[in-house]
Amino acid sequence: MNAPRFHPWLIFYGLCLLPSACRQNHQVDAAETPTVTELNLKRGNLSVCGPAEQQFGRVAFEVTAPRPVQADFTLAVSLLHSFEYDEAEKVFARIIDRAPDCAMAYWGVAMCSYHPLWTPPSPAELAKGARAVALARRLPKKTARESAYIEALAVFYQDYAHADHRTRSGRFEQAMAQVAARFPTDKEAAIFYALALDAAADPADKTFRKQRKAGAILEGLQPQAPGHPGIVHYLIHTYDYPELAALALPAARQYASVAPSSAHALHMPSHIFTRLGLWNECISSNLAAASSARCYAENAGLRVHWDEELHSIDYLAYAYLQQGDNPRAREQRRYLASMQEVSPVTFKVAYAFAAVPARYVLENKQWAEATRLRPQRANLDWAQYPWQRAITHFARALGYAHTQQPDSAQLEIDQLSALCHALAEQHDDYKARQVEVQLLAAEAWLALARGQSGAALQRMQQATALEDRTEKHPVTPGEIIPAREQLADMLLQLNQPAPALAAYEANLRQHPNRFNGLYGAAVAAERAGQPVKAAAYFQQLTEVARAANSTRPELAVARAFLAKQKGPVI
Repeated sequence: MNAPRFHPWLIFYGLCLLPSACRQNHQVDAAETPTVTELNLKRGNLSVCGPAEQQFGRVAFEVTAPRPVQADFTLAVSLLHSFEYDEAEKVFARIIDRAPDCAMAYWGVAMCSYHPLWTPPSPAELAKGARAVALARRLPKKTARESAYIEALAVFYQDYAHADHRTRSGRFEQAMAQVAARFPTDKEAAIFYALALDAAADPADKTFRKQRKAGAILEGLQPQAPGHPGIVHYLIHTYDYPELAALALPAARQYASVAPSSAHALHMPSHIFTRLGLWNECISSNLAAASSARCYAENAGLRVHWDEELHSIDYLAYAYLQQGDNPRAREQRRYLASMQEVSPVTFKVAYAFAAVPARYVLENKQWAEATRLRPQRANLDWAQYPWQRAITHFARALGYAHTQQPDSAQLEIDQLSALCHALAEQHDDYKARQVEVQLLAAEAWLALARGQSGAALQRMQQATALEDRTEKHPVTPGEIIPAREQLADMLLQLNQPAPALAAYEANLRQHPNRFNGLYGAAVAAERAGQPVKAAAYFQQLTEVARAANSTRPELAVARAFLAKQKGPVI
């Protein structure tokens, strides 16, 4: 693809604005520059696993620094590109100790505090990043190129106490566009610009304008920089949407071999494998990632479970469930339930603790067990995680509705409503919409339990429409139960097989090879008088479950139908 075109007048205007904007911001003003000691840098030996030679990909990023520390800077940026932020900061700290006038080492510390595609930095991280930028700006030994990188990052930290994260991410995107345009032969500038585009993208923008632009930049660079971890990694993130996922499959199949010493690099390809319903590859990816995460925790002396292990388990359990492999999914659920301490306590930890047990019972339609779900007892404050808490209330609401306990279902729905309002009041609109989808779906099932089929369908259609306008969060392999699949289940329950089939098929286009989606489509097709289509979906279901040797009862139904139709039997 052609690289995006840049306009020289925009470059001139933007570069004139950047320094003045930073001068107006007391939070990163060089006049108030802190000391290195105040940064409280992470230090120590690298805690990584994988090949003995510590492979993190091939990066070329020359900076103003003594030759002996250039290799360390390259290593630190390689770690940065694989989101190994703690380890990257250790290496940047080592550079600062050996070459305290290396301005770009402080830039690296500030990038570690930003972590663009993760949750917004905490107040402590923002303060640390702003201090690091201030130190970098004060140092005189830097090229014009290095100054441009530092000034671009400064606009993210500018007025961080008052400007919201989205606004500041947008500033960084615009600033990195100027850096990439000013230094067109600098591959790193283009790669970080692509990352900034993805970080500033609106999840509700279904045209994927910024993601497509980022993808075009990265794809254009890939032939010039084979083995670069950032290119393949950011392609996966950029295309981590149902409509775009196939574009990232080559990168997904390369990334783990590019940076095999990174636990994140072992896991990240599974985002695309999950999007495309490639369950065997997803399972292999997350088994390796979980093992690497356990190794990391041991090497780091954590003596607890590292959060990346839980993230991998979430994806692993999801993939097992889509193969109908209940024994292995149950094993992961029990292992997760045994965890008492994790580090760091993050949003992804809370999500895995809530999602895995909810998925297990809902995918298997174990409604009575769903009513008994409780928050995981571990070293986290659930009050800090309303989005994740909503998952348990959603599962319980569905459990009560399906077991004809409407009053109890209503109590769970009231909790969902309160959490939705709390997120809205925090201006976390994205998560508020996610919870609203669950709220609408739970209300739909409650209405059906009360015999109000019209109201039930209306509510579920509202849930589906809202979910269609809202992309899933990157932390999750998928919605707990897709709203459109629930709509199809409801239509089938109401003896409307033709519209149910249409809903199942639409959902499978977004979520290919989901076990319940394939089974539902097959049953709906059979009841709608379409035996050929029913056979095709039953056949696909048996193939998806082939590797698992699943004993789920749906497979017995599929095999019986195929045998009766004299089709292939697995």
